[in-house]
Amino acid sequence: MSFPDRVTIREVGPREGFQFEKAVIPTDIKVELIEALAQTGVTDIEVASFVRPDVVPQMADAEALADRLQMHEGVTYTGTYLNLRGMQRASQTGKLRVKHGLTISASEAFSIRNQRANHEQAYVELSKRADVFSEWGVSAVTLGVAAAFGCNFEGDIQLSSVLGWIRRLEELALSKGLGVEEIRLLDTMGWANPRQVAESVDAIRDRWPELAISLHLHDTRGLGLANAYAALSLGVDDFDTAVGGLGGCPFAGHQGAAGNIATEDFVLLCQEMGIETGVDLDAMIECALMAETIVGHPLPGKVKSGGNLGSYRQRSDL
Repeated sequence: MSFPDRVTIREVGPREGFQFEKAVIPTDIKVELIEALAQTGVTDIEVASFVRPDVVPQMADAEALADRLQMHEGVTYTGTYLNLRGMQRASQTGKLRVKHGLTISASEAFSIRNQRANHEQAYVELSKRADVFSEWGVSAVTLGVAAAFGCNFEGDIQLSSVLGWIRRLEELALSKGLGVEEIRLLDTMGWANPRQVAESVDAIRDRWPELAISLHLHDTRGLGLANAYAALSLGVDDFDTAVGGLGGCPFAGHQGAAGNIATEDFVLLCQEMGIETGVDLDAMIECALMAETIVGHPLPGKVKSGGNLGSYRQRSDL
């Protein structure tokens, strides 16, 4: 085992979490939560997805939200997108970091549901995106594979298929004069298990030892933290999490399931293992409770109810 000394946490709750909610959340309420999250020590917060409002109504206020954000030193706000139009919208806000990424779903069935594009159509779109990155003077991009461990519509995803897509995306990037800085694996529908995560990380490191690896893990079936632990044991130090366990995926085919691993749960795991996160756990717990109040239903995170062990240890009567 080779645990990292420190991890980077990318908070995705305001984007991935809220987009899964049926009742439209007012922009001011979203901003209030984002502002609270910005005070916890997280350095990257995904705040909105620039997608068609008729497909994801919760994100119809993406530009208005970006306009109302208060900037804080050391905190980056990120906007996500699915196509060139969304990428241009995010860029035009002037406030958000626009991800320079080339991501494709390992599952074609999911790609059709999520992006309304089969594999080849999605690849053509990525090629156009890479052209824009080149025009913008981007030096390096992230390569991502969604549904990298399994899919509700196609079943198990073979590691060889994931590696094949990474190779193809790498070739695309290099053909456009773009370097590669990171590989992201997304467990979009919560199919991963710890052994699968470890085997995937090992295989990527064998082929691309110089590249960083980041993980986007869902806790759909309760294995999210176990999968994170497996990755941590191999030195992976970059994770997406969602405050309170907000979210899911509006196209994944299941309702009411947990979303990303809860930020506060992951922070506690790291804290108890002596891995630095830079996050104030008590402040993050308050954010999780706030998020639960906002959505009006229980969220799956555990630590917001169980409490911070560090705080218990500090009590004089223990």
